[in-house]
Amino acid sequence: MNPRLWLRQVLALALKEFLTILKDPKSRFVVIGPPLVQFIVFGYAATFDVTHVDYAIVDEDRSPESRDLLSRFAGSENFSLVGELGSVNAIATSIDTQESRLVIHVGSDFSARLHAGRTAEVQVILDGRSSNVAGIALGYVQAIVGEWGREWGSARPGPSIEVVERAWFNPSLTSRWFIVGGLPAQIALVVVMLLTSLSVAREREQGTFDQTLVTPIDSLQILIGKAIPPLLLGLFDGLLLSAGAVHWFGVPMTGTLFALTAVLTVYSLAVIGIGLFVSSLATTMQQGLLGAFIVIMPAVLLSGFTTPIENMPEWLQLATVANPARYAVAGCRAVFLEGADLTAVGRYLLPMAIMATLTLSASGWLFRHRSR
Repeated sequence: MNPRLWLRQVLALALKEFLTILKDPKSRFVVIGPPLVQFIVFGYAATFDVTHVDYAIVDEDRSPESRDLLSRFAGSENFSLVGELGSVNAIATSIDTQESRLVIHVGSDFSARLHAGRTAEVQVILDGRSSNVAGIALGYVQAIVGEWGREWGSARPGPSIEVVERAWFNPSLTSRWFIVGGLPAQIALVVVMLLTSLSVAREREQGTFDQTLVTPIDSLQILIGKAIPPLLLGLFDGLLLSAGAVHWFGVPMTGTLFALTAVLTVYSLAVIGIGLFVSSLATTMQQGLLGAFIVIMPAVLLSGFTTPIENMPEWLQLATVANPARYAVAGCRAVFLEGADLTAVGRYLLPMAIMATLTLSASGWLFRHRSR
């Protein structure tokens, strides 16, 4: 086939899909399946309790006092020790790679200052990208250090210990930065999933699907034509919300717009594959809408958007590996808060690209199979 004709047919189908989306009336919502899924996932995943926070230590004093203090953290269920860093130079790498959520740094003069009756400092360096986790973990640290200081200084006059904290990436620990930073991915998920899940089902219900099949275009063209409008609309909404996050909510965008666009584009392709798969299975718009919400709610809750993934049961943590929203949310926050460029978000793009390839291939196969 002539490539120009092939492309013209795809664009014509995409334009027709755009017009159909704009003219389509509101769909009825089915409220049986989605609440059940929400109930199960919320019960396991939606919790604001922070436990087993990964932390590392830098003990430059190595005195009985410093070891006794640090042992209090090892014995707490709120913390999980990931290792002892050899020097303060390793702190940046530990926080940047999210190997640890916080680092406790005990200076070399810790015990000397205590015995001299002077204030001894314990530096706590936090990962401010998750302000909720950082704020609660800091409260735990202050409680442990304060209790140890009272016990140690109960029989000794003078000051004991002062905690000096410093949060990276989100210095003021503003929770709005954390939430709004991941919103572009969630908006793209909802828009793209709803549009694609209703696409084929809507034509089947309206009786126009058979007319589309008898036109001189193949299944690949139909899939591409149906994928273009959701991709563009999802990308537009995601970028528009990103602009609102910066100019309305004051969230700093320290990374590059190109990196954010790449994250949203690859992510939208992965969601389109899932949505077209659902739409190919559905025979009515009602079924397509139900399938969309069954996918959306677990994807949002298992993305780390509001609750840390490490707080979930291990079997749920394993399930998040196959959730493209997990990587999209992390990628968007990396662009906003960490100053990530295209190279830095590559670790998020790769798994989403693999998922996009698999889901689009599966939906294409199912579409051809159901079209016979």
